[in-house]
Amino acid sequence: MNIAIVGVGLIGGSIAMRLRETHFATRIYGVDKSESNQKKALQLGLVDEIVDLETAIAKCKVLVLTVPVDAIMQLAPYILDKVDQQVVIDMGSTKINILQHIERHPNRGRYIAAHPMAGTEYSGPEAAIRDLFRDKVMVYVEAFKTDEDAFDIAENISEQLEMRSVFMNAEEHDMHTAYVSHISHITSFALALTVLQKEKSQGRIFELAGSGFESTVRLAKSSPDMWTPILKQNRENVLEVLEEHIKQLQKIYNNLEEEDYDSLHKLIKRSNKIKRIIR
Repeated sequence: MNIAIVGVGLIGGSIAMRLRETHFATRIYGVDKSESNQKKALQLGLVDEIVDLETAIAKCKVLVLTVPVDAIMQLAPYILDKVDQQVVIDMGSTKINILQHIERHPNRGRYIAAHPMAGTEYSGPEAAIRDLFRDKVMVYVEAFKTDEDAFDIAENISEQLEMRSVFMNAEEHDMHTAYVSHISHITSFALALTVLQKEKSQGRIFELAGSGFESTVRLAKSSPDMWTPILKQNRENVLEVLEEHIKQLQKIYNNLEEEDYDSLHKLIKRSNKIKRIIR
């Protein structure tokens, strides 16, 4: 079958790379507003041809949306207006607003809301990785609202990517991603800004940066074009997480200010329980 990747960046490019490798797709079309991304996607062999959205809808059985979530909000109803038996797979990082936006669309059954829990801090076609999704989780959101044949195709693609499937409603998804993904990026952005501010007066500070700093601040390299819409779309959940995060930072601050090292030790020891979740 022909597949269109709408947004040939890290996620879209990695999907295209894997589906080409497994011969799942007969032909892969790329849709991207960036001329630079178009050229790189062709040069890297991620797609067979660059086309406009209307051509992709006409020629493809499956359209995979891997653009920022604000773009998905605009594209989803437009594409659903034009599809018949095609399958539209939204790979965005937030779901509530998008799914409410198309809730009553007559072609809602052709739409799959999915979120691959995988990625890196890099963006663009050159960031594509062939095994990016292996052994990672694909979250399907409100899958019961999708036509069975459409979902079967989406699940088959997940199998090609060697992913495990998890099912959630939109509220669960957006809350959980706020806690395990969105707050990680915000923390990294804030740390980068903190150190960059200090660098203005202490220019040699990065000479001391080791693996701990690098791993913590790595996500600050992420695209603002992707992450500003994500935080906007998931604003309420992100604010809730931030509030709790700030409380925990305040506890650490207070312990240090008051020289209460016993309480600080207890806080750090309590945080070690994360080993039960992440090994």
